[in-house]
Amino acid sequence: MGDLGEVGTNVDMFPNLGGTIIELVTASSVVHTDTITVDLGKYGCSTVQGVIGFVETATGSEVTQEDPTTAVSAGTLTLTVTGTAGAKVRTYYIFAQ
Repeated sequence: MGDLGEVGTNVDMFPNLGGTIIELVTASSVVHTDTITVDLGKYGCSTVQGVIGFVETATGSEVTQEDPTTAVSAGTLTLTVTGTAGAKVRTYYIFAQ
């Protein structure tokens, strides 16, 4: 499993619709073949509506979109890091409810 970095506080994006955004920022040691799991129940969610990801192409500098492969089973989201090779900081925004 990849090195799970900080998981930010959920943000109530849709206050009247019950949606949540979970921000997940990985440690810089995460590489393009790692997997990361997120317990959706920890954020009061059970389903995922979408995930968008970004990767630093140079430490602390350029950022490009890099979306992971995802699967949800029994309230756990599994993200498989794809794209740019090498250890990089990655940020994922998980839209869930």
